[in-house]
Amino acid sequence: MLRAVLSTALALAVLAGGLGPASAGPAAPVLATDLDNGLRVLLLEDRRSPIVSFQVWYRVGARNEARGVTGVAHFLEHMMFKGTPAHPRGEFARLVVQNGGHDNAATTMDWTSYYVDIAADRVDLVIELEADRMRNLVIDPREVDSEREVVLEERRTRTEDDPGSYLGEEVNAVAYKAHPYGQPVIGWVEDVRKITAEQIRAFYRTYYVPNNAIVVAVGDFKAPELLAKIKARFGAIPRGAAPPPVLAVEPPQNGERRVTVKKQAQLPIVYLAWHVPDHGSPDAIPLEVLSTIVSGGRASRLFKRLVYERQIALDAGGDYSYLALDPPLFWFYATVMPAQSPETVEQALLAEMDRLGREPVTDEELQRAKNQTEAAFVFAEDSVHSRASTLARFELIGGWALAGDFVQRVRAVTAADVQRVARAWFLPDRKTAGVLLPLK
Repeated sequence: MLRAVLSTALALAVLAGGLGPASAGPAAPVLATDLDNGLRVLLLEDRRSPIVSFQVWYRVGARNEARGVTGVAHFLEHMMFKGTPAHPRGEFARLVVQNGGHDNAATTMDWTSYYVDIAADRVDLVIELEADRMRNLVIDPREVDSEREVVLEERRTRTEDDPGSYLGEEVNAVAYKAHPYGQPVIGWVEDVRKITAEQIRAFYRTYYVPNNAIVVAVGDFKAPELLAKIKARFGAIPRGAAPPPVLAVEPPQNGERRVTVKKQAQLPIVYLAWHVPDHGSPDAIPLEVLSTIVSGGRASRLFKRLVYERQIALDAGGDYSYLALDPPLFWFYATVMPAQSPETVEQALLAEMDRLGREPVTDEELQRAKNQTEAAFVFAEDSVHSRASTLARFELIGGWALAGDFVQRVRAVTAADVQRVARAWFLPDRKTAGVLLPLK
């Protein structure tokens, strides 16, 4: 249940003609085309504010990394801000800020994205900057060595010093035997310490090519005019060789897997995870609704049962990555209250999973979950940034228009569907369990 991902899907329902934003009139069509060099371009006019969100997405993430070179996709994301011959170190961010814009980037298991949100009359600058670094990035060994310490510090603060993230990384590594989803996006420490400039350069040449990228823009512009500008700048970049596909397939899990770690922390933490299907399965939408039922806010089952009623957990929730490219994990977690044991909390989580398979969810729970999903979609319509991200994310899994029937599919989920997927996927002998015990 990645709300940051799925909360923007209503924008695509709007674009496909299912709904129309109340303040903007009928939905504008998406201008979707491929340049001769293979670059995918998606443009959507949104005139409600004089701004543009211009984003470049590359079809590469941690799942494309080889063992021993983990973290290279994320490391390259950092290096993308180091400059080109035409725009030296620091100039990208300086120019964006000077022109009133905001820029950032993100790396995940499945993709790497870069964005600039800026005034509509400054979009030409962004086109120039993004096209330049797609082709001409300078990867200096001295800059790599300097940035390595930044990446290692990021790993320390976000993973090693965060008990929940630390446990999640360990559980993830145990849950996957063959698929690279078991590797951390930021990379293992040993790998990050020895990544070389040449390895980053080879990764850049392989994956940062126009035929492996999506340019998406939403905002105050005329789509045909903006497309002409994109063609003029990005179209000159030569097509690269087709990047190698990810062929790894995770074998079925045979038996429970478990990991226990000890770490400086205030309270114990319990994680449970099961392998589940990705977006291509008919079970995916029921699993998304189920995720909201058990972990969507303070009225959800886990929070209500473990936190409010039994008072054995400080917090509790779950997560399902509906838009993952390959089958992900369905996560459940709880932070154990003082004077309670991890065993008690784990059994309580398992009892809730078992209950989902034994009894249909109530009509009230089911409707609340559907309402929450749709409401989140509606709120996301106010952001040109979110609308652009949604276009890209659905394009990555097979086409931006796939979201056109998402809301209707959510509405069609029944209590029997939720019970069916719970029985099919949350089997006791297929779980991966992780427990973090605080060091005194």
